[in-house]
Amino acid sequence: MAGTSLSENLVILEAETGAGKTEAALWRFAQLYENGTVDSLYFAVPTRAAARQLQGRIDKTLQSMFFDPAPEAVLAIPGQAVSGEAHGIRLPAFEVKWDDDTGNESRAKRWAAEHATRFLAAQIAVGTVDQAMMAGLQVKHAHLRGSALSRSLLVIDEVHASDAWMTEIQRGVLRDHLALGGHALLMSATLGAVARSAWRETPLPSLPEAEQTPYPAVWTKDDCFPVHTDDGAQKEVAITAHKGWSGEEAAAMAISAARGGARVLVIRNTVDRARETHAACVDEAPDLVLQLNDTPTLHHSRFAAEDRALLDARVEAVLGKDSPAQAVIVIGTQTLEQSLDIDADILITDLCPMDVLLQRIGRLHRHNRSRPEGYEQASAVVLCPEGELDRLTSEPENGLGTYGRNTTLSGVYLDVPGLAATLHEIETAPLWRIPQMNRRLVERATHPERLDEIAAQHGWQDYRRRVTGKIIAETMGAQNVILDRREAFPCTFPNEEAIRTRLGESGAVVAFPDGTVGPFGTPISTLALPAHWSRDLTGDESPEIITTSPLTFRVGATGLVYDASGLTRLEET
Repeated sequence: MAGTSLSENLVILEAETGAGKTEAALWRFAQLYENGTVDSLYFAVPTRAAARQLQGRIDKTLQSMFFDPAPEAVLAIPGQAVSGEAHGIRLPAFEVKWDDDTGNESRAKRWAAEHATRFLAAQIAVGTVDQAMMAGLQVKHAHLRGSALSRSLLVIDEVHASDAWMTEIQRGVLRDHLALGGHALLMSATLGAVARSAWRETPLPSLPEAEQTPYPAVWTKDDCFPVHTDDGAQKEVAITAHKGWSGEEAAAMAISAARGGARVLVIRNTVDRARETHAACVDEAPDLVLQLNDTPTLHHSRFAAEDRALLDARVEAVLGKDSPAQAVIVIGTQTLEQSLDIDADILITDLCPMDVLLQRIGRLHRHNRSRPEGYEQASAVVLCPEGELDRLTSEPENGLGTYGRNTTLSGVYLDVPGLAATLHEIETAPLWRIPQMNRRLVERATHPERLDEIAAQHGWQDYRRRVTGKIIAETMGAQNVILDRREAFPCTFPNEEAIRTRLGESGAVVAFPDGTVGPFGTPISTLALPAHWSRDLTGDESPEIITTSPLTFRVGATGLVYDASGLTRLEET
């Protein structure tokens, strides 16, 4: 990265997880900042959990990058006010009281941390990619956000993780950002040729050409600079496919490994399967399961924001770089797979697309540390459906496939040909060498030529056309809501409530009375319900508290329980 010309305003960095991409991004910022080319940094990641962890890491690093006083890294997550290590408490009239209250000068520096519309005005900010995307949508404050961002090096981590809707919005933001003189760095461990060609606006190479493309590599608009890797730095991962993915099966594997002293990471595709696995582990070996405030728990999206922050910190404490060597089972969903600096001995995961799988594998053997006997080599078990994948083209299971044969496709991981390609690589190559095999694995599970071949083999051509059509529709839909700053300044925007950074319905948000305590003994303020639980709700209902331990309440006609396994409906308990 240090050798990349500062005149290049778009750089793409591809390298395996744990290779130091974050540090390379900070080095790029330091060079540009010292040169006077940029005067701020916005570091965008896919999830709030990743943003929380990264904000702390970057804030500590700033102490060695700047002379005293170093700037504080702002956490760009709506509803929170965090700058450096200080936390703000919101008061009436848009005032914020900081817990270290160091005077007017300090408060002025934290202005950008006090509200979401100001995040991009910070000198250093770490947050979700959604905050940068808001600069490219036809919504209030978009021009303010975009103008503030133009001062920055915009870093988008895990750029491959965005769907077609998000990618098209990000491309619009990037286009205008670069046109205003801004600089951008896109980073990924698993960026396929299709996505890379789109970002660089270059022709798509053939599958054989794509497989021969250097990896790791630094890309500019016109050039590719291979990065030399030491053969001794290769991570070998023993990978196996297991037919069957019930909660009991996953739990049995996890408990067996933990009893052998391993730090076990279990990532399921859905909250329901994660809860099944967690319940089975707690029944058999509660002392081995991740605990928060002496309560066994797991990590997924159906927790209050206050508890999510506690869970993020707890996962880092037991699986982070400096965590103690102790047997533990950490169970979660996609909330654990990206950008987090956590290190496990063994991974148990559901089948998923190749780029996602490699991200999950990136949480294995991430740091040099002693391993328990039998786990000196990284290993991953991929749980698969017992039958053929063909049925997933009409009926989903555990997050894979689509609902029905209607025109509209819906589901978590829809690309069944891509899933079949991923499973083929698992079954034919039981030992993966990373990063040596990354390029081949990604291209052979994402390149259109390979997916067309698999679709033809299984008779999935019509299904593949429908998946492709969905991608095209999402791209065109995003183009309708993008703010094109090449056009005249608009007098009005469309109804912005219908414009979101991510596709999908939004669920109702339940606001609790002051003093409501969650399952871990700390106060909580709100809980977001899944969209499919909110169909008959207006969003204005007040919860009727039934019991406080566990927290049981009713919203409209829907009864809900919030305990250490997360939010569930009464009939599901």
